[in-house]
Amino acid sequence: MADPSPHTHHLRRKLRQIIFEADTPGGKAFDVVLLFCILFSVVAVVLESVAGIREHYGSALRAFEWIITGLFTIEYVLRLVCVGRPIRYAVSFYGIVDLLAIAPTYLSLFIPGTHSLIVIRALRLLRIFRVLKLAHFVGEARVLNMALRASSRKILIFVGTVLTLVLIIGALMYLIEGEVHGFSSIPQSIYWAIVTMTTVGYGDVAPHTVLGKLLASVVMIIGYGIIAVPTGIVTVELASAHRSSITTKSCPDCSAEGHDPDAEFCKYCGAKL
Repeated sequence: MADPSPHTHHLRRKLRQIIFEADTPGGKAFDVVLLFCILFSVVAVVLESVAGIREHYGSALRAFEWIITGLFTIEYVLRLVCVGRPIRYAVSFYGIVDLLAIAPTYLSLFIPGTHSLIVIRALRLLRIFRVLKLAHFVGEARVLNMALRASSRKILIFVGTVLTLVLIIGALMYLIEGEVHGFSSIPQSIYWAIVTMTTVGYGDVAPHTVLGKLLASVVMIIGYGIIAVPTGIVTVELASAHRSSITTKSCPDCSAEGHDPDAEFCKYCGAKL
């Protein structure tokens, strides 16, 4: 396939700067308009769920929803066109969010009611950090992401331990209380153990025997300690995560952001910035 002409290459580069970056007046203006469209569309969906408003303005709100969806569809296609690796962008976090922002409206043609999922568009408001040039917030988000990734295995082991614990506690409570007191099965007892351990306490199922109440008290105390564990794990990783100054400059190939001010190549795919 022949290489694109210089004019086409310049047009794609200019389009990418406007759509993906917030360092230029055009890019900032584009993102500000985009954010207002996202906000208005989410508000429209929320208002449409109110029976009185839907009765009087339902048609207008749905028409507005389709207009916004059409604009977002064009924007999504342009994002794929102006990046060097469209597939990589499509499967990235923002790429998936952008797709989910338009999918519910089209899906509602086949499954009524699914247009309510348009509120997923609210995730796109995360781009406000780039628009306001709050690059240090983007940097903090990257640090948080690094900490969560580093602690994921520890948290996974922790969750596995908790699941094993609630299984054992549920079986014990089923043995102690039995069906007479509402613990009709081990799954029902496990549900009670989870509700109690997380300090939610719905109260729909409760122990009646002395031994059952004693076990419940132990579970409640354990619950307070368990809540603190994942927080401590992430906090330790946050403390050790590297913080550095970054910009909103995006990669022309993979559209990744979060590069250092003096970076010449993308830290993710190696393309020249």
